[in-house]
Amino acid sequence: MYTIHVKFEQKGLEPVTLTNIEPDQSLLEVCLDNGIELHHNCGAVCACSTCHMYVHTGMEHLEELSDREEDFIDRAVNPRINSRLGCQCVLQNGSGSIEITLPDQTQFLGE
Repeated sequence: MYTIHVKFEQKGLEPVTLTNIEPDQSLLEVCLDNGIELHHNCGAVCACSTCHMYVHTGMEHLEELSDREEDFIDRAVNPRINSRLGCQCVLQNGSGSIEITLPDQTQFLGE
């Protein structure tokens, strides 16, 4: 089971801690299942960069960064060394703690 600490760059949103999160699901799925808005314009198939997030701790608990994901991260708004796409961050078997920050979701068209 995982504990996921979610911070937000968007004004007015307070940090959230999600507990008892099962492995074998993506951080995008975890966010959506817990009422946290995270855009995913391509339908979570690693074909856009709207589910971009920053992973501060716990990277070792996630599926490794693929070349395809890295290509799309380069297209994200304000990519950093710890940038990942939520749809590609699948929780591996095990347990631990992960800390992420979600960029301001109002920057996307339609908000």
